Amino acid sequence: MKLQPTASHFIDGAYVEDKAGAPIQVIYPATGEIMATVHAATPDLIEKAIVAGKRAQKEWAKLTGTERGRVLRRAADIIRDRNHELSVLETYDTGKPLQETLVADATSGADALEYFGGLAGSLTGEHIPMGEDWVYTVREPLGLCVGIGAWNYPTQIACWKAAPALACGNAMIFKPSETTPLCALKVAEILIEAGAPAGLFNVLQGMGEVGGALVTDPRVDKVSLTGSVPTGKKVYAAAAADMKHVTMELGGKSPLIIFDDADIESAVSGAINANFYSSGQVCSNGTRVFVQKGIKEAFLARLAERLKGAVMGDPQDEKVNFGPMVSERQMDIVLGYIEKGKAEGARIVSGGNQVECAGFFIEPTVFADVQDDMIIAQEEIFGPVMAVLDFEEEADVIARANDTEFGLAAGVFTRDLSRGHRVVGALEAGSCFINSYNDAPVEAPFGGVKASGVGRENSKEAIQHYSQVKSVYVRMGDCEAAF
Repeated sequence: MKLQPTASHFIDGAYVEDKAGAPIQVIYPATGEIMATVHAATPDLIEKAIVAGKRAQKEWAKLTGTERGRVLRRAADIIRDRNHELSVLETYDTGKPLQETLVADATSGADALEYFGGLAGSLTGEHIPMGEDWVYTVREPLGLCVGIGAWNYPTQIACWKAAPALACGNAMIFKPSETTPLCALKVAEILIEAGAPAGLFNVLQGMGEVGGALVTDPRVDKVSLTGSVPTGKKVYAAAAADMKHVTMELGGKSPLIIFDDADIESAVSGAINANFYSSGQVCSNGTRVFVQKGIKEAFLARLAERLKGAVMGDPQDEKVNFGPMVSERQMDIVLGYIEKGKAEGARIVSGGNQVECAGFFIEPTVFADVQDDMIIAQEEIFGPVMAVLDFEEEADVIARANDTEFGLAAGVFTRDLSRGHRVVGALEAGSCFINSYNDAPVEAPFGGVKASGVGRENSKEAIQHYSQVKSVYVRMGDCEAAF
């Protein structure tokens, strides 16, 4: 199986290759097979992308918002028309089951392009009367934005960053994760086909040194990163040195609280979505599952039974609903955490083992009797490992849920909606759920508080992070001075 792209990079409207860059192997997580090789961007290619982006941005910003929106909406239509082939590519790139990628990845990217395409024509300023004088505001683009993607949602993240950036009149250079470099190239192709000017959306491959060169270049005006907290802190600091705008969508160790009046079947579904979708490789996952003691054993028994429905195998088979880790390295990290959980005395209810096959599969794993100070309850694992903790009182569980440096997401399951709203109101998290988990429609803001990030993606909130406001005071009479 070979999925070699036309070239490693997409710059100024065309594929570009320079094999002087370090080779990066693209590995299919389901088999360990090498599918393709791309090369890291050289300094010359980074320069070409920046020059192209700066030029294209000026051209693009002269268009009306409606004209820009038309291009984004055409791109959304093309993505939807090609959803199957883009989903197949996403599955090869990430290992996620095709059953999942067909409904959650390219389609989500198309939703973002359509939503922000529709919003682009409405991005206006305001008139502020000041007696006889008045002030008007103008919403302007930031300029050249850099997007740095994570490996778990390569198509979606490229679109989530590109759509609001382009709607506001910016250009973007996108650096995918070196683990999943293929999908963003297709997004770049489609934007050109939809009518975007050459250079507006460029894709550069590479590891940290390529990202570092982009983040620290003085011609870059904005940096948007999806990644881990340690990486986010480094990128944030580097961007702050030049006073660049930033959006940081980082990790979490999010709480999911299940009260004893919750519908157990629904709560189990929520916990599965919060821990095992994408094989646990989702930043917002609710991996600390607090279950009120009265229903703990019933919850665990039903959860173990439901997990027997996990079907592993070739992710291109639509009957498969549980895929591998994205890489051997990530598999080893997760297996290490499972061993730490065992050593700390947590009880394995389900799973806990690597699957004997060519790919990077781990069984969906549930630990019970987890204590707050255990490593598996403290650190982001980013794999199919659920930690179940007991609680008795509402006030106690809120305090424990908030006792973390993270604040990305949180969820509550209860039939008492007053309690649901009350508890969510007390939780320190940016994206919350009541009787659900991990819904991420483009219409809703997504992002965290505390160490989990800065700024918001999606919704009208994203416009604030890809534009700036200029105010103009207009004096209608004579201007006077004291001397």
